[in-house]
Amino acid sequence: RKRTVTTTAPANAAPRPFVLGLLAAFAAIWTALALAPWYRQDWLLENMLVFAALPLLAWGYRTLPFTRGTYACLFVFLVLHAIGAHYTYSEVPYDRAFEAVTGASLNALLGWERNHYDRMVHFLYGLLVTPAAIEILQARAPPRGLWRWLLPVCFMMSHSVLYEAIEWLAAEVFGGDLGQAYLGTQGDVWDAQKDSLLATAGSVASVILCTPWIRRGLPFAAGTRGAN
Repeated sequence: RKRTVTTTAPANAAPRPFVLGLLAAFAAIWTALALAPWYRQDWLLENMLVFAALPLLAWGYRTLPFTRGTYACLFVFLVLHAIGAHYTYSEVPYDRAFEAVTGASLNALLGWERNHYDRMVHFLYGLLVTPAAIEILQARAPPRGLWRWLLPVCFMMSHSVLYEAIEWLAAEVFGGDLGQAYLGTQGDVWDAQKDSLLATAGSVASVILCTPWIRRGLPFAAGTRGAN
């Protein structure tokens, strides 16, 4: 007997070939970075995020696919995270790479005394993942008025706080060098607060950039799927 299941999907959902192309590109990059990470145990801990996110995204494509732009943003974020996992966040050699290209030290130019790759990724987490939060909220619990801007930011802030709590728990459980490598505070007692603030700032920047899109409302359209 055939039954009809009503679903809600964006009218401009990313086509399957586009999503599969991004998945193949990420798989190739992730595999290359997985071959010889600097600290294998920390790499495994960092990749818990990837092992959880990819099945959720695969399931989500069947139930609530995102738009091309949102998938592209998630792809960029996951690639940046894979780089951080390969080197450990506190040792990503971005300054060496910048100096090889420009002949100058980025840290020296900006007066930085620590490795700021983790801070950059926390900011980009807010910037690049917020579009997905906007689409989810618009599809499942459409906010009105000012809440269209506030709820995505609050959604991202809650995730940032949760991630910092997970980092702390992992450091408590594993301890030693592995716990410190995963925590990545680099001696800053306010590291968790700064990371959360940067993720919030990135999310605020994202909703501002998405303002024309938010004002119009995302083009979600009701659809149907048949199932035997």
